Amino acid sequence: MKTLIITGGKINKNFAKKYLKSNKYDIIIAVDKGLETIDYLKLEPQYILGDFDSVNTKILEKYKTQNIKIIKLNPEKDLTDTHSAIDLALEIKSTEITILGAIGTRLDHTMANIHILKQALDKNIKAKIVNEKNEIELINKEIIIKKDDNYKYVSIIPLTTNVTGITIEGMKYIINDYTLSIGDSLGVSNEQIDKEAKISIKTGILVVIKSKD
Repeated sequence: MKTLIITGGKINKNFAKKYLKSNKYDIIIAVDKGLETIDYLKLEPQYILGDFDSVNTKILEKYKTQNIKIIKLNPEKDLTDTHSAIDLALEIKSTEITILGAIGTRLDHTMANIHILKQALDKNIKAKIVNEKNEIELINKEIIIKKDDNYKYVSIIPLTTNVTGITIEGMKYIINDYTLSIGDSLGVSNEQIDKEAKISIKTGILVVIKSKD
């Protein structure tokens, strides 16, 4: 079951409209201000979640009249709204999770959203953050990347202190059994040359970012 989470960070609505034409989802979760994007795109969410401190109240009231499960969170809480949305997606047995709106002007929120992808990784569920310039996911084992002309670069950044046994095939810069540590920028701005590239690791967690300028 593929789940889309639309949260309250910056969203390029033209990109979102185009992206959702070619990517279909079984479940849509609106997170707080992300409901405004859902309303603009005329999507039909199954869940609305958040402390509702930033969403337009008129839009929220409109959706309250529909057959949608609304989950109101306490504003004074330990987890972010997006973290709670990922937990909900896992609870309803999602097999794949995509998040729009997780990259914005708040660097602390963006970094936290990358980190909480680990909630899905720990359950072997594929999860990624997407915007018009980036596609971000975490890996702890082998991944096959199909060449995507939408993105020029593929970067790897260690999430854990050390990531060992990194081997990269099918890209411009090849490495074999390399250990990448926090503070090392060697993994930034590689380029895929084969139709399929492979990144494998032995231990640790990597942030894999497909991006373009």
